[in-house]
Amino acid sequence: MSILGRLRLSPLKEAVPPKAETGVSLASFFDERYLPFASMTKRRPELDRLVFNKHMRASLGDLALEEITTERLDSWVLDQISKGYKPGTINKHINYLHRILNVARSWGVLTASRDRVRVSRRIPMGDHRQTFLAETQIHSILESCRRENHPYLDLFVHLLILTGARSSEARLARWRDIDLQKMIWTVPLSKSGRSRRIVLSSAALQVLAQLKNRTQQLELPVQAESFLFINPRLKLPYTSFHLAWDRARRRLGMKEVRIHDLRHTYASLLINRGASIYEVQKLLGHYHISMTERYAHLLPDTLHQRVEIVAELLAGKSAPSALHS
Repeated sequence: MSILGRLRLSPLKEAVPPKAETGVSLASFFDERYLPFASMTKRRPELDRLVFNKHMRASLGDLALEEITTERLDSWVLDQISKGYKPGTINKHINYLHRILNVARSWGVLTASRDRVRVSRRIPMGDHRQTFLAETQIHSILESCRRENHPYLDLFVHLLILTGARSSEARLARWRDIDLQKMIWTVPLSKSGRSRRIVLSSAALQVLAQLKNRTQQLELPVQAESFLFINPRLKLPYTSFHLAWDRARRRLGMKEVRIHDLRHTYASLLINRGASIYEVQKLLGHYHISMTERYAHLLPDTLHQRVEIVAELLAGKSAPSALHS
C-alpha cells in the first residue's frame, strides 16, 4: 500500500499537550534546572541567584509551580511595595520571575498560560530619569576621582565618558578586545545578548595607554587574556567601583549622579554637537532605536528651518543647500 493510502486509512491523532510535573516547587525548579540553564546561557547568572534568594525564595519558593496564581504574585508585589522598594527595582524582580516561569512553561513543567500566571500589572515608573553632566561637572568629577585612593577609578570613569560604555562592559573587558590599529573595542557579549563594537577616539586610546602603564607599575599582567581593570589584592576583575565612586561624587555634593549617568552624558554631548539619533544608536550599541529615542528631546530644534525650505521654493527663492542635502 502506498504511503498516501496508509495516511488515508490511519486516523490522525490529536497532539496531547505534555502533563505538568506535579509537586515541583518554584525553589527546586530554580535550583536544579533553571540556574544550571542560566549559567550556560546568560552573561551574569549570579544575578538571577541573588535576586531569587533575596526576593522570591522565602515568599514563593515553597509553592508548587501549579499553585502559583496571579493573585499570589500580586501579593508578592504588594509586599515589596510595603518594604519600600522603588518601582524600577520591583519591575526588575517581576522580569526575573516571569523569565523563570517562561522557562518552566517552555519545558512543560508549568502548563498554565501566561495570561493565567503573571503579575497583573507592573508598577508605573513615571518619567524616565536622565542626568546629564555639564562640561564643568565632568572635569570636576574626573578631578575628584583622581583624588581617590584607588588605583583605577579615574581611568575607569574617564574611559566611560569617552566611550559611552556600560560599567559592566569596561569591568569585564580584556586586552584582547581592544584593537588599537582599527580603534575598535569589541564587547563579546553586550546587554542585548549580542556582541557590539565601541568606536574609540584618540583620547580614549590615550586613556588605555595610561591604563596599561599603571597596570604594569602595579606589577599586574597586561597579556591578551588579562582584564583591563584588575583588583591588585584579589588579582581578579573588579565586581564594582561603587564605594570609591560614591566618595568621589559626595565630595562634590553630587550624590545623585550614578555611574550610568556617564553613558547618558556621552549621548547628550554627541547629540548637542550634531550627531544624528541613528549615529548615537550605533555608538551606544542600542539594538532598538526606541532605546535611543529617549535622547531625542536633546536634538537641536531644526524643524522650523526645514519647513522654510518649501516656503522659500514656493516663493521663488533659491535654497541650494537644501536642494543638494
